[in-house]
Amino acid sequence: MSTSITSPILSAALAPLTPPTVHDSGADTAPGVIVVHSCTTLGTTLVVRLSGEIDHCSATPLRALLASAADAGYTGLVLDTERVTFADSGFLAVLDWWLRNGRRLRLANCSRSVKRLLHAAAAATQEQAQVVSLTAATS
Repeated sequence: MSTSITSPILSAALAPLTPPTVHDSGADTAPGVIVVHSCTTLGTTLVVRLSGEIDHCSATPLRALLASAADAGYTGLVLDTERVTFADSGFLAVLDWWLRNGRRLRLANCSRSVKRLLHAAAAATQEQAQVVSLTAATS
């Protein structure tokens, strides 16, 4: 269906006259940006070089890439994170998802940010295991 007349969805009288007020909490709310510099294959292994920031929002395209790779039968993943400047639990969630169903993962050239995240995750896992152990011992 087509028409030769197009009218705005809102009339000019209903459109807001002033921009909305934004409260600045001081926190950086801009989503990070992750860049895939290269993506190659070696048999059933995908080799991906990343740079930028990996957070909950920016991890979505990476997760989609890996989902496509898993659907295509790739079972191994090598992630080069040398140029990653920030990583949080969004990155850990992607790694956890990839490792399901027996897939393999190798992190190469880990940046300082990725190393810091992995050390924090390992420490939290050890701490959680100690709490579970103490709880079981006192029950």
